[in-house]
Amino acid sequence: MRITEAKFAGSSVRAASKPSRKLPEFAFIGRSNVGKSSLINMLCGNSRLAKTSSTPGKTKLINHFIINDRWYLVDLPGYGFAKISKKEREELRMMINDYIQNSDEMVLLFVLVDSRHDIQKIDLEFITGLGENGIPFAIIFTKGDKLGPNALKAQIERDKAILSEQWEELPPMFASSAETGAGKEEILDFIGQYI
Repeated sequence: MRITEAKFAGSSVRAASKPSRKLPEFAFIGRSNVGKSSLINMLCGNSRLAKTSSTPGKTKLINHFIINDRWYLVDLPGYGFAKISKKEREELRMMINDYIQNSDEMVLLFVLVDSRHDIQKIDLEFITGLGENGIPFAIIFTKGDKLGPNALKAQIERDKAILSEQWEELPPMFASSAETGAGKEEILDFIGQYI
């Protein structure tokens, strides 16, 4: 699948107040410095679509982008939040959970994991919660250009082994790089299977 048009469609704080037009939704989430905005911009071929920042945790709303007038790409706030107050952290956690559990149009949640490190405890806790609630998800390993091909492959195998301690069946997984465009075709073709 190719993205020929990507337009901002609105922001919300609850699933109930998202854009009224019902289309399939594919949501993206990860720790607050995982490179989510850069990945979204790379997938859409638009460097200014999602706001990127050197300060992690800039996304404080649920942002919907309408893609090819056929589906929504949904940019969720990060978890493992940046330097914010306990109250703000709780509000963001509730916002994320409300969307994930109450958006009937959400087809799949892409969980972004930094490929440079072992999958972190906070990622594992978040993924476990998805399993407990029956939320369909896939994993995208980001920043793949920061490692050589062999090191990247070895790191993903290590993360698979960690996940296999809790999961009998692993979710779909993709390696990506916002810098080189790696993973773009695979991720978009995967989404295309559902559209």
